[in-house]
Amino acid sequence: MSNSFPERSASSASNDLVCFSHLRWDFVFQRPQHLLSRFAKKQRVFFIEEPVFCDGDSHLQVEKRQDALHVVQPHIKHGTEPEVIDNFLKKEIDKLIDELDIKDFIAWYYTPMMLRWSDHLEPSAVVYDCMDELSAFKNAPQELRDREVELMSRADLVFTGGRSLYEAKREKHHSVHCFPSSIDVNHFARALDVSEEPEDQELISHPRIGFCGVIDERADLELLRSVAEMRPDWHFVMIGPVVKIGEDELPRLANIHYLGGKQYDELPDYIAGWDVAMMPFALNESTRFISPTKTPEYLAAGRPVVSTPIRDVVRPYGENGLVHIASTPEQFVSAVEKAMSEDSEERLRGVREFMKDMSWDITQGRMSELINEVLESREGRASAVTV
Repeated sequence: MSNSFPERSASSASNDLVCFSHLRWDFVFQRPQHLLSRFAKKQRVFFIEEPVFCDGDSHLQVEKRQDALHVVQPHIKHGTEPEVIDNFLKKEIDKLIDELDIKDFIAWYYTPMMLRWSDHLEPSAVVYDCMDELSAFKNAPQELRDREVELMSRADLVFTGGRSLYEAKREKHHSVHCFPSSIDVNHFARALDVSEEPEDQELISHPRIGFCGVIDERADLELLRSVAEMRPDWHFVMIGPVVKIGEDELPRLANIHYLGGKQYDELPDYIAGWDVAMMPFALNESTRFISPTKTPEYLAAGRPVVSTPIRDVVRPYGENGLVHIASTPEQFVSAVEKAMSEDSEERLRGVREFMKDMSWDITQGRMSELINEVLESREGRASAVTV
């Protein structure tokens, strides 16, 4: 490992943060990126991804994303046995931590599976930021469930990405805290002033009903197909990468347009051109606990929203009249028609009031306070033992 790392400031009292994530930093800009880029304004952050497989020798690749944030990507030689991979990564992470010259750090987990390489470490605090019920996802192994039990026993703090997930986890740990999806309001409010269409969307006719996000087993593709068939005069814009399902599973109709993945900075430009934003999620085990980040993003962008009855969308967005809820294709069509006739100014007033305390800055600040309480408590116990 020949990478050079930033020096730790001798005057800094901040702990470094070492994150273990199944999500890649450069995939989709979502909760991990929002939070950790904010932590990196005050302390060093090292974001360790799952391995990618390569033809060359196994190694860690470390790349800077901002002054204090580095993405660590393990590259593993094709054909390497799983046990060899685990042993290699344990040693390389030890070497990484040694080169970073840190003796105190916060271990932050998005997946319990990466305990396989890190369960020997001794961090100052352990945080499990539980975004989803990963064990309910397609092809989830039993080991994931077992590892989560282990991670919950090690964690000082458990954060959940939504209310339903909080209710499912709160009896399993002594310090579980609900932090639903937050919003960078100013970023998405740019959609209110966009004057030029992106080239790949400008020729699509109106009305446009749009979706942005990962397209995977959580999408109700049959619902999308049925609604598109019922209203051939409407055009459905699908933005995002296709993951864990085959391209041949996507409904292919003349009025459904797949534009691929886009950069986070581009999303307001696309959303601005939609008449309605949609969340056609399937109701299954993989969506039972989701709290879609896109809900507040669509609303901040000034779009009316139609969603299937995902629990963390119904509560609180549906209950507060901010999102239309529909289950069947017929209900979805009716809800879109109603959404297109809304008073946009009245909706925006309600959205602004609802979102006034929902910023990622506020969320990250509250998380920092809880972590500091853990660190101070440990320091106090250590002092008491010393005395």
